[in-house]
Amino acid sequence: MDTEIAIIGGTGIYNTDIISNKEIIDVETPYGKTSDSLTIGEFNEKKIVFLPRHGKKHSVPPHKINFRANIWALKELGVKRIIAPCAVGSLREEMKPGHIAIPDQFIDRTKDRDSTFYDQGTVAHISTADPFCPDLRNLAVSAGKRLNYNIHGKATQVCIEGPRFSTRAESNMFRSWGADTINMTLFPECVLARESQICYLAIATITDYDVWADDRVGDYFDILKERQELYKKLLLCTYSGNHNDERDELEKKLVYNLTRSKDNWIDMNSIHSEKW
Repeated sequence: MDTEIAIIGGTGIYNTDIISNKEIIDVETPYGKTSDSLTIGEFNEKKIVFLPRHGKKHSVPPHKINFRANIWALKELGVKRIIAPCAVGSLREEMKPGHIAIPDQFIDRTKDRDSTFYDQGTVAHISTADPFCPDLRNLAVSAGKRLNYNIHGKATQVCIEGPRFSTRAESNMFRSWGADTINMTLFPECVLARESQICYLAIATITDYDVWADDRVGDYFDILKERQELYKKLLLCTYSGNHNDERDELEKKLVYNLTRSKDNWIDMNSIHSEKW
């Protein structure tokens, strides 16, 4: 049976207690090793896989994460939906430390990351106009509201290269661009998932205000620790939602690429049938 749902654990999210009947596995990929071994098991009576983005001991810095290996491995296991918790800084006063944001857009400010599976042999272009799965986003927002969380249903998230944080000038520039939150791992993870025809949801815990603010507030580690149980409840409610089969088909149709050698649209799965 395929493992349809994956959780990519971000900063502070390493606990696999929600998973029963666990099995630890390694998946070989053409892009090298994943961030760490993967944990497969059962959650809410369905198979699920957990992958710690930074490794179980938080030993992999954001600019060194092997995003392509991570997403490839999940695709190999049959994953169709990824739920990706992450920690972010806020660029908006109303988006306070302790709140949760569900990004619907991103701005890429990374510099040196392998960001596509299509860098050899095929010229491919995919649409990222709306890069996140609308069904999963709606389920997460609805779940957050039912649980009375302070949840923001939309956010434009800046992804910077890291490992350094922004300067005040950069932080204020991002605010002027209309960005709401900032972190170091959203890109290229979400784009690689889209290339792989995997629905992707980011759940962002706001740990502090970015450096534009004089008073940054928030205790980073206390907030992450507090959010452990809240994440479990939110994941359970989101995962229990009914997925739209028509939306699944639409997602597949949206993920196409255009090659210069052939003047037509080609299904990405057909191009990489041997890989997938």
